[in-house]
Amino acid sequence: MKTTYNGDMGMKVLLVNGSPHKNGCTYTALDEVAKTLNEEGIETEIFWLENKPVGGCVACKSCLKTGKCAFDDVVNEFREMARAADGFVFGSPVHYAAASGNLTAFMDRLFYSELCAGNSVFYMKPAAAVVSARRAGTTAALDQLNKYFTIQEMPVVSSRYWNMVHGARAEQVAEDKEGLYTMRVLGRNMAYMLKCFDAAKKAGVELPEKEPTIYTNFIRK
Repeated sequence: MKTTYNGDMGMKVLLVNGSPHKNGCTYTALDEVAKTLNEEGIETEIFWLENKPVGGCVACKSCLKTGKCAFDDVVNEFREMARAADGFVFGSPVHYAAASGNLTAFMDRLFYSELCAGNSVFYMKPAAAVVSARRAGTTAALDQLNKYFTIQEMPVVSSRYWNMVHGARAEQVAEDKEGLYTMRVLGRNMAYMLKCFDAAKKAGVELPEKEPTIYTNFIRK
């Protein structure tokens, strides 16, 4: 974990580094987003999943009763941090046209346990995904990560282009001028959305009315 900056607007964005490399390509992209958010007065913190294996969800559904994942590890640690955050950026290297295994397992458990428990840690908080690749597979990985946000009713923040950088090493990503430009646009757009949400809250605009969740399947007897 690394706190990059303490903002002056009372808002904070958590950025998740889902790469096995602490200061690699994914970090370089996230850092560019964080620096831009800092310039906009938004506090940022980069949360690294580290290199310990993150087990996947086993569908035990104990989260229905406890409000957290049964495996008390980095998932629950991040959940507690997320309560005080106003926005999120999840970053990953591209592995076989998908997000890293650790980040996928992390997000599966994090978002599923929130969904089952009916908590509001992520509800209506802006989110974005960032991916890094040597060459290809980026759009597939982005599509995968964005699905977590939309099922949790999180506004998805866009940039000028799809949120990706290219390079096999951090130094190469630093030379990806369009990629870093895309990260800066994302940071400014995230800051703008957060400021709009803050202004709406201060103006008394209420969140959408929620109705009881309806679950169905396609089997009818």
